[in-house]
Amino acid sequence: MTESVTPFRIDVPQEELDDLRHRLARTRWPDGAPVDDLSQGVPLTEMQSLCDYWATDYDWRRCERMLNGLGQYRTAIDGLGIHFLHIRSPEPDALPMIMTHGWPGSVLEFAKVIGPLTDPAAHGGDAKDAFHLVLPSLPGYGFSDRPVEQGWGPERTAAAWATLMQRLGYDRWVAQGGDWGSVVTRTLGAKKPEGCLGIHLNFAFVPPTAEDMANLTPQEQALLGKVKYYQDEGSGYAKQQSTRPQTIGYGLNDSPVGLAAWIYEKLQEWTDNDGKVEDTLTKDEILDNITLYWLTQSATSSARFYWENRVNPVGGDIVDLPTGITQFPGDIMNASRRWVERSFSGIIWWSEQTTGGHFAAWERPDIFAAEVQDCFRQLR
Repeated sequence: MTESVTPFRIDVPQEELDDLRHRLARTRWPDGAPVDDLSQGVPLTEMQSLCDYWATDYDWRRCERMLNGLGQYRTAIDGLGIHFLHIRSPEPDALPMIMTHGWPGSVLEFAKVIGPLTDPAAHGGDAKDAFHLVLPSLPGYGFSDRPVEQGWGPERTAAAWATLMQRLGYDRWVAQGGDWGSVVTRTLGAKKPEGCLGIHLNFAFVPPTAEDMANLTPQEQALLGKVKYYQDEGSGYAKQQSTRPQTIGYGLNDSPVGLAAWIYEKLQEWTDNDGKVEDTLTKDEILDNITLYWLTQSATSSARFYWENRVNPVGGDIVDLPTGITQFPGDIMNASRRWVERSFSGIIWWSEQTTGGHFAAWERPDIFAAEVQDCFRQLR
């Protein structure tokens, strides 16, 4: 392990892909649920269909070639090997930006926005809006190392990202994130490391105060209804991963179907779709992400990020760095601007979209890219 920035190439041994198919073929399926919706989890027929495609028609090598063609690197920061994509714009004056994914996502979430953000002129935009992109894999995710000690939560990760940008030679840069990426990015905004000009978040929930609760608008009442649904019906995974990540990890690391169901459920629930996640993401896109978790054996280590944030929570500091926030209607939860302004005092961009969900860059790359460009145009 070295602090030098070293080119990285994926070359998964064929025997690992063969093993995956053999495991899929030997799946011991449970009974189907006695309901015909998602209220008890992913329906049996949907899971069988996805895994049949995974075992017979899915081609990991296609995804591998795509990632290898983007520019992958690794470097050791604070004793941990960090994997990242580094795509420089053809525009010499492009603004450097570090973008952070979340769970159950990966750097693959950003694949469709790399072109529009690094070379906007080639995608119908303005060359002045170009970015140099740095897309790291969170500690314990993808091809970053799996931590073997406690402490790799959002705060330590944010510090590592600041080191990474410095190591790449960027003395002025911006940061963007959603899901855990928003927590890491918010921490960057609060800590204000040297060179960080501002942040943009596509997930920024701040709970209302007692005063807010006394005079909720109809819109805010609807927002809180969505939060209640998540807490009552959709947050079991978070409770498990934040308290017993090791226990759930045994099943996720050993069973590809178990891992696929664990991730697929969240893609289904958190994308803005017409009833099925495949309305928004292709089977190949879904399986690229699931296969990345499988091949890197990162289900358990990625779950530990929840545990780390529970034992060392972040988010209490006021962020006064210039901040952009885009709300997408299909996200897990959304917040009223007046709630958010109490924690973010430097809001320079606020947008409420009419389409798109939790995985904004993945689902609506056109809107996402435009939002990021509009926000950071003010800081160039």
